[in-house]
Amino acid sequence: MWQRFSAAYIGAYLVFAVIGLVAGQPWDYAGWRALFQDTVLAVATGLFFLALFVHAWVGGRDILMDYAPAGAPRFMALALFALFLLALGVWLALILVRAVVV
Repeated sequence: MWQRFSAAYIGAYLVFAVIGLVAGQPWDYAGWRALFQDTVLAVATGLFFLALFVHAWVGGRDILMDYAPAGAPRFMALALFALFLLALGVWLALILVRAVVV
């Protein structure tokens, strides 16, 4: 169920993002910076990436549960995958906060 909800949000966000980009936002650094000064867009983008990480976790977990040997190898693979997604999430949060605050 989480994967379906996250897929729906990802799809909706991408549709609105493509429409917004085609509508004529400037393609320079200042334009992107001004775009993410809007808190609503920054929160929507953060939720997009959260949904993307949830989607990746559910899919990756299912794959590892099917193909990784039970016991320690599966646990290590799941732990490393979770740490990888967590590190990406922290990195993304720092980027978004820096874009909104500064």
